[in-house]
Amino acid sequence: MEGGGAQHNPRTVEEVFRDFKGRRAGMIKALTTDVEEFYQQCDPEKENLCLYGFPNEQWEVNLPAEEVPPELPEPALGINFARDGMQEKDWLSLVAVHSDAWLLSVAFYFGARFGFDKADRKRLFNMINDLPTIFEVVTGAAKKQTKEKSSVSNHSSNKSKSNSKTESQAKHPKASQPKDEEEGLEDEDEDEHGETLCGACGENYASDEFWICCDVCEKWFHGKCVKITPARAEHIKQYKCPSCSNKRARP
Repeated sequence: MEGGGAQHNPRTVEEVFRDFKGRRAGMIKALTTDVEEFYQQCDPEKENLCLYGFPNEQWEVNLPAEEVPPELPEPALGINFARDGMQEKDWLSLVAVHSDAWLLSVAFYFGARFGFDKADRKRLFNMINDLPTIFEVVTGAAKKQTKEKSSVSNHSSNKSKSNSKTESQAKHPKASQPKDEEEGLEDEDEDEHGETLCGACGENYASDEFWICCDVCEKWFHGKCVKITPARAEHIKQYKCPSCSNKRARP
């Protein structure tokens, strides 16, 4: 089954990797920023459902493909049946693990179909392996790994300072500074945040992008991923990311 736009078949290592990143971003979105909607769609009363990620960074919960064999490898079947039988975070982690396995199977399906040799397969795997897994992003393991590095420890200690100037700079890495200081601060900012990963898309920090930190789970997000602009952030006293905002007691 294939959706989310026109069908396409990536043929080079770079194209397969772009396909992988797009599908991965869509599935991460389902399990983080869109988690409430994803939870509701996975109704245990419905038939076997699967979580699909698409190259255009969209996701979909749907029935498996009817054709046998399917055009592409299929995701884990029946993810909705386990929803109410376990803790939500454990269920999301389980879906994340199966999603990682599916993404790898799709990428190497393309590799086999278009005749990637040993060097191509190794290069593709290394490119994929440089990204955190969906499981690591969803469970926060990716953030824990980066916290072990001193640069991120420095960024965490800076975040804990309570004065408003520091909070503003933490939420606005590109906040305006006197011209003679700006270049040095940018270098320092890049060092401190370089290993930080977005809690929504899992991508690394870049100094030319606006980021915001959730005051509840302390994960960092691209402003564009959580639809927060620098101007809007100026008026937010305590920011809660979509996952923390949607948390509520499950029946």
